[in-house]
Amino acid sequence: MVITSSTYLPSEEELTVEEVNVGTASLRAAAFHMGKHCEHHNNEFMLCRQEEDDPRSCLNEGKAVTACALEFFRKLKKTCYDEFTQYATCLDKSSGDMAFNRCRLTQAVYDKCVLDNLNIERPSFGYFCEVKVHDSPRPKPPPEPKAVYPDAAPKLPDDAERLPARFGARSIFGN
Repeated sequence: MVITSSTYLPSEEELTVEEVNVGTASLRAAAFHMGKHCEHHNNEFMLCRQEEDDPRSCLNEGKAVTACALEFFRKLKKTCYDEFTQYATCLDKSSGDMAFNRCRLTQAVYDKCVLDNLNIERPSFGYFCEVKVHDSPRPKPPPEPKAVYPDAAPKLPDDAERLPARFGARSIFGN
C-alpha cells in the first residue's frame, strides 16, 4: 500500500492492547463458547472492516473483540478451570491435528460446566454459518461516488485521413 506524508497512521499507544496469551489447544477448546459469547463484538468488527475498507477506522471494534475474549477466558478460569484444562490437554495430546472426536468425554464435562456456570450453551453444528442480521449502532458509511474519468484520447475528426493498417487486417485471425 502506497502512503503519503498526509496519511494518518495510528500511534503505538492506540495500537497497544493486552493480548490473549493462550496456546492453540486452549483457543481450539474454547472456540465454540467464546465465539458465541463474543459474537456481537466480532460481527461488529467484521461489519466495520467490510464497510469501511480501512482497518485504521475499526481499531476500537478490534479492541472490543480482544477485551471480550480476555473477559471470557477470565470467567472461564474462575469457574471451569479444571474441566477446561483437561479438555485442552486432551485436544493437545490425543492427536497430531487436535481432532475433537477423541476428546468427547472431556468435552461433555467442559460443556456442562460452561452451561451451568456461564450459561453459554455449545452452539449447534453449522451455527456460525447461519445467516444472521446484525443491528449495528454505527451509522452506515455513505457510498463512494462513482468515478468519472475523462476520455483518454480525443476522437479523430470525421475528415481525418484514414490510412490502411501497416501490417494488414486482423480479420485473418478470426477465420
